Amino acid sequence: MALTNEIMGSSLVERSLFPSSSPSFQQKRGSFLINPVLVPLGNRRVLKLRKSAKFPVAAISEDLVKGSSSSLSSSSSSSSSSSSSVPEEKPVKFKVRGVVTIRNKIKEDFKETFVKHLDALTDRIGRNVVLELYSTEMDPKTKAAKKSSEAVLKDWSKKTNIKAERVNYIAEFIVDSSFGEPGAITIINNHQQEFYLESITLEGFATGPVHFPCNSFVQARKDLPGKRIFFSNKAYLPDDTPAGIKTLREKELRNLRGDGSGVRKLSDRIYDYDTYNDLGNPDRGIEFARPTLGGSEMYPYPRRCRTGRGPSDTDITAESRVEKPHPMYVPRDERFEESKQNTFSVKRLKAVLHNLLPGLKSSLSAHNQDFNDFSDVDGLYSVGLLIKLGLQDDVLKKLPLPKIFSKIQESSQGLLKYDTPKIISKDKFAWLRDDEFARQAIAGVNPVTIQSLKVFPPVSKLDPEIYGPQESALKEEHILSQLNGMTVQQALDENKLFIIDYHDIYLPFLERINALDGRKSYATRTIYYLTPLGTLKPVAIELSLPPSGPNTPSKRVVTPPLDATTNWMWMLAKAHVCSNDAGVHQLVNHWLRTHACMEPFILSAHRQLSAMHPIFKLLDPHMRYTLEINALARQSLINADGVIESCFTPGRYGMEISSAAYKSFWRIDKDSLPEDLIRRGMAVPDPTQPYGLKLVMKDYPYAEDGLLIWFAIENWVRTYVNYYYPNPTILCNDRELQAWYSESINVGHADLKNETWWPKLDNTESLVSVLTILIWNSSAQHAALNFGQYPYGGYVPNRPPLMRRLVPEESDPEYTSFLSDPQKYFLNALPSLLQASKYMAVVDTLSTHSPDEEYLGERQQPSIWSGDAEIVEKFYEFSAEIGKIEKVIDSRNSDRNLKNRCGAGVLPYELLAPSSEPGVTCRGVPNSVST
Repeated sequence: MALTNEIMGSSLVERSLFPSSSPSFQQKRGSFLINPVLVPLGNRRVLKLRKSAKFPVAAISEDLVKGSSSSLSSSSSSSSSSSSSVPEEKPVKFKVRGVVTIRNKIKEDFKETFVKHLDALTDRIGRNVVLELYSTEMDPKTKAAKKSSEAVLKDWSKKTNIKAERVNYIAEFIVDSSFGEPGAITIINNHQQEFYLESITLEGFATGPVHFPCNSFVQARKDLPGKRIFFSNKAYLPDDTPAGIKTLREKELRNLRGDGSGVRKLSDRIYDYDTYNDLGNPDRGIEFARPTLGGSEMYPYPRRCRTGRGPSDTDITAESRVEKPHPMYVPRDERFEESKQNTFSVKRLKAVLHNLLPGLKSSLSAHNQDFNDFSDVDGLYSVGLLIKLGLQDDVLKKLPLPKIFSKIQESSQGLLKYDTPKIISKDKFAWLRDDEFARQAIAGVNPVTIQSLKVFPPVSKLDPEIYGPQESALKEEHILSQLNGMTVQQALDENKLFIIDYHDIYLPFLERINALDGRKSYATRTIYYLTPLGTLKPVAIELSLPPSGPNTPSKRVVTPPLDATTNWMWMLAKAHVCSNDAGVHQLVNHWLRTHACMEPFILSAHRQLSAMHPIFKLLDPHMRYTLEINALARQSLINADGVIESCFTPGRYGMEISSAAYKSFWRIDKDSLPEDLIRRGMAVPDPTQPYGLKLVMKDYPYAEDGLLIWFAIENWVRTYVNYYYPNPTILCNDRELQAWYSESINVGHADLKNETWWPKLDNTESLVSVLTILIWNSSAQHAALNFGQYPYGGYVPNRPPLMRRLVPEESDPEYTSFLSDPQKYFLNALPSLLQASKYMAVVDTLSTHSPDEEYLGERQQPSIWSGDAEIVEKFYEFSAEIGKIEKVIDSRNSDRNLKNRCGAGVLPYELLAPSSEPGVTCRGVPNSVST
């Protein structure tokens, strides 16, 4: 605790501002000595000083005391002779200094620079930044909160040209000695331009500095009238809110909620809900119309942040679009901040989408070139791709795009050269091996779908009247020879068989998908066998199509090859499995579970939880940037004709698949890692094990590393929750907390609000569970699903996002061309060169850590984000635990007995290794969903 107190600043200030050896500050029994006057402590109503102050107490500055020395001297003299007969004295006025830290914008355009200098000029004549300090105490006379005099930021005009990232300004507040504890600061920005306020630290209180971590843009008064409110770092439950700042707490929440009307301006800070009615653009044509997701039984979906834009011209139910490069609205503080070190990923992604992709399209779409040889694929990394450049090609040259993007001559040609993906960096042919295909099911970019097989053959849950027989085409003879002498029943009983089953999620959409131009897909099932070495091997793949007639077979089984022809068929079948997997990964496990389903909890947190609420303080780093990246996705990734539709097999039906998964699959109570593993049969409860469960596959890298992080998060959350909620009554009576959770369900997830599986927030363990799930999904789960996208998918043959040809049968007209040139047939079944290049450029960007990334165990202003020293101490312990976990993961990746993460050409499993350098590293666990 001593270390924490030192970090929190109280010990430091006591030594620096009021050293015990100084003659100007001495504490004596019953008195408080302030040079040159001795003021008694007998009348505590005057100075509000306590021998063991539990809050910051005003320390009277020497120069102000001298200004009132005559009145103070006479009062103190009479008090010295007889303190019991002292009449009530007036509080003494004194100064408190505020150090205001503002973060500069590093790169300014001409307009911003001009306005900045205009602000500096007008600041000199009184159009300045005005602050006011609020006490936690009420004034007994006025029945209102005690306030300081108004203060202004000093030297704004003198510091205009400072180029440092952070600039400190001084504001001096005049308060009196009965002021009490400072709890809030209000700010009016009378300048023309917003500024980013990082923090305010008050100096001049006897118990040490008072910190206000702000981290917010303060808009000009002309854009957002009224005062901005910031609270100190001390956490308060609603019923514990001091009287002096209670009204401010309620007012700030009302400001953030808005009134549910109007078009949102980019400068607004209003959090509200809407349905996904902005994915289509019917004004471009009927082919760009898309159904509204959310608000209907047919297409249930979580809610997204409301922008308030008007309807499109041709469809009153569809919101009008804002197309790139124009920004989508998110509350101002949710937008990406500028980084001094590098460009944020969002700008990089916008540049890719707005500048690079049109160049690709104009260069390649005329002939829609295919890969005809594997050297064509390799050339993307060794030679590069010539593309036409648009008018904004200078923007591209400044961005950290894949490896090299350079203009090679003045004839408007550019060279796009991709980094070599990790999957082929160690072993160029690793992707061809069956064991690598299977390894990626448990240690690749989508390790959360595989299940223990309990029933063989597997059975569909779809309506047989619509989708044909529920029985699988898989038979024992298809897999028996692969089971090392075991029977199928023995393999089931001993948890040796596993399945990735995409039959039911794809089959209802296949007829429409396969009718799209350049799309051909199956609904796949893949059976894996766990070998004695602890590795998996695929033993059969079932490929299903919608039944075309009562006597037309719609299912076929492909097994490991016996000759050259069946080898190529096996490769095509595995590619179709990867294509199915890529679609489910992107649309369900990645986008739906870690992006879309988290957004309502974030919106509700800002609307219902005060910045002073301890649970808001806990969740704050895990909500960073998520609304911005989700808005960008709606604009360019999951929208009609966006990257997902263009590059993934489901095409225009992708978000409908996501909606169907939300309806039938998503449950927050099953998003707990232990519950998810048990649900999938990948673990069984076992109280003798450290975490109370036992993995049925010992070498399952995602689960092994994930459990370390899950329980570290859970322990930290439990410590935190128990500190603020020592009994369930306090929790149940916390109106802000209950309103947050209720609104998250009843408004944010309104289409599922009547489901019985929602946890009840009636005890500390249920709160710990919900918070751990939210933090897990925002940090480790998202990292495991996101940052391997380019390392594994950047080599398209390893993980094709779409397929354009089916596996040929002897009766097909294409069978002859398949036999004559199977390599060309295989490559032409993959995405086109344009599709592959577009996909690679985007997933490279999505897999990139920005330089300002904040990783699990880190947070902004780590020593002052909370005013509770014990909590800060516990956070540092959590951070240390995350550091230990990273070392455990490193040691596992060096263990040759763990063949799914160590071996010749085998990629180590680092997607859950907590830290990372900037760039595409295939590791690192950021706090939040920010890419």
